[in-house]
This record gives sequence, structure tokens and C-alpha cells, in this order.
Amino acid sequence: MSAMAYEVSIDAPYSEVVPRVIEALQAEGFGVLTRIDVHDAFKEKLGVDFRNYSILGACNPSLAHRALSNRPDAGLMLPCNVIVEENDEGTLVRIVDPAAMMQAGGLAGDPVLQEVGAEAETRLKRVAAALNR
Repeated sequence: MSAMAYEVSIDAPYSEVVPRVIEALQAEGFGVLTRIDVHDAFKEKLGVDFRNYSILGACNPSLAHRALSNRPDAGLMLPCNVIVEENDEGTLVRIVDPAAMMQAGGLAGDPVLQEVGAEAETRLKRVAAALNR
């Protein structure tokens, strides 16, 4: 596991895992605001082939509202990124650890953001657990 993320290896094709990740995020109140298909971008911009790899920008509106109402600069840490990556074993999903992001962003000492981050962490860990089933 990365120090910045929760990792889940899934023995299933990338094309099946992406919708499962989105559904698991939605079950925890997160919407996917952005989706960057890195493999398509690299092909279009660089003319190179790259494995299936997507970055999903997930956001829970109520948590984001609480964070941004308290500290507008918390937006630098939003949305919560989730990576879905094809590999030799199937598909790897990495979900950002909100506590690590707040620490890296210098926001860890704020009590409101700690509360928001803890709730986001709980929800994102449940997403990871759901994907493990």
C-alpha cells in the first residue's frame, strides 16, 4: 500500500472495474466530477500507447462544502482522486488517503478539516472494502 492511498487489486478487466469503482463511490455519496483517461490522452497528445489508466476526480458535495466554507484553500486538495489502472494481474485501484493529503497540504491542524477528512477517510475506506468483495 502506498503512503498516500488505499490500494485494491481486482482480478477483473479494467472495463468492468471502472463502473464498479464509480458505483462504490456513489454508494458513499461521492460523484465523479472528472475522468481523465490517460491512455487516450497519451495517444492523442503524444502518439504513444499506454495501458488503460484513468484518474477519477471524486467529490462528496456536503464534505466539500464544509471544507471550503471553513478554508477556501482546502480546494487545493479537492477532489479526491481515484486511479484505476490495468496491470498484469487485472486491475489496480488506488484511492487517495484524505489524511495524507491534508498533511501534505498543511491543513492537518485545522479541527474542522480534520473532522471532514476523518469522515471522508471512513467513506473511502468503505469504498475500498466494497471493491474487495
